Amino acid sequence: VQLQASGGGSVQAGGSLRLSCAVSGRTLGFYDMGWHRQAPGKQREPVATINNHGTTNYADFVKGRFTISRDNAENTVYLQMDSLEPEDTAVYYCHIPRGNYWGKGTQVTVSS
Repeated sequence: VQLQASGGGSVQAGGSLRLSCAVSGRTLGFYDMGWHRQAPGKQREPVATINNHGTTNYADFVKGRFTISRDNAENTVYLQMDSLEPEDTAVYYCHIPRGNYWGKGTQVTVSS
């Protein structure tokens, strides 16, 4: 199973980015998916999850700003990030809990 995250970059506070996670080796539709992040000097933390029925869950610090979605036909999960804040600076990872599969991560940097 391979998870390839992309879409990171550098933006100013208030800006937006859309992360993508392309999954190969599994049919995405059967799996719950999640995005996590790890800021420098901090532990990795969950950001958002979406189950195989499309039900979503968000960490309090991103509620109302981030949206997780999935396209099972494209085997891809997305994280739309709006109203970005400098505190959102981190490496973002996509994750399949069943089997504990992780992507390599994509860097998001938000400047004030």
